[in-house]
Amino acid sequence: MRTAAPTEVRRPSAVRALTLLLAATAAATVAVDLLNWWYAPERGFGLAVRTGWALLRAFGFVLLAGHVRSGRTLARPLGLILVVTTVFAVGRLVVPRRGVPPLPGILGFGLLMLLCLAVLWLLYRSPAVAGHLTRHRGRLVIDRQGISWRETPPRRPPVAGWLLTVRVAAFTYTPLMLVPAFVAAGTILDGRLAAGPVVLAWCGFAFATSYAVLFCTFFLLRGRRWARGLLVAVTLGVLAVDLPLCWWLLGVDGLVRDGAPLVTAGALALYGLWRSGRAGTGAAA
Repeated sequence: MRTAAPTEVRRPSAVRALTLLLAATAAATVAVDLLNWWYAPERGFGLAVRTGWALLRAFGFVLLAGHVRSGRTLARPLGLILVVTTVFAVGRLVVPRRGVPPLPGILGFGLLMLLCLAVLWLLYRSPAVAGHLTRHRGRLVIDRQGISWRETPPRRPPVAGWLLTVRVAAFTYTPLMLVPAFVAAGTILDGRLAAGPVVLAWCGFAFATSYAVLFCTFFLLRGRRWARGLLVAVTLGVLAVDLPLCWWLLGVDGLVRDGAPLVTAGALALYGLWRSGRAGTGAAA
């Protein structure tokens, strides 16, 4: 087995700056989350779940830095979704149930917000970064020359960047539903046993949604019109199920903290479908 001959390519300065910025954003995410935990007046089960989910964003930024260094086309939509969900995930930890947020938490959140905006600006406004993010994933290729591992474009027709954004946004539905479901599991530990079957059904619906999204996006990226309508139906169904459950089991506070990120992801997916439809991409019947 052989691999494609490595080539040393000096990355543009904007790409190197973006990589360093993503590392700083990952570190800031961890610092702000731990700071919010330290100053939190109530450190219950729900806060622990939400803090753990927010801390996972640090790994997401490290993963995004790897995509940027490799010049992957997926970096832009992944960065957009990661920045938006990070702002919500950390922002809901800053504001306590009662009282005024602590000053260190506000300052940390403001710093993280500036870092996220800088990441978005470089991803979408820098010509050097746009010219760098053109590569596809490596694949195992078997041909007359033998077996090799090299970059190969996908077999599907070229798709617009907004469709990639739609796919990434839709895949966040499941984790964004599981977080409040796990938080609601804490109500079972507090003696609210009647909520147990509802929480289990909530988790089951979240996992079923991941398969529905996988099915829809598979055909969506291959230009099937009906996949657009089906993904819209899935998005509206997710919101119709998740938001009432957040309100019923977690109250208004949970509806705002856990429902707002899902509404934002759904709105971004619907907007991406609209934008790609206007561009006339993926319109095959």
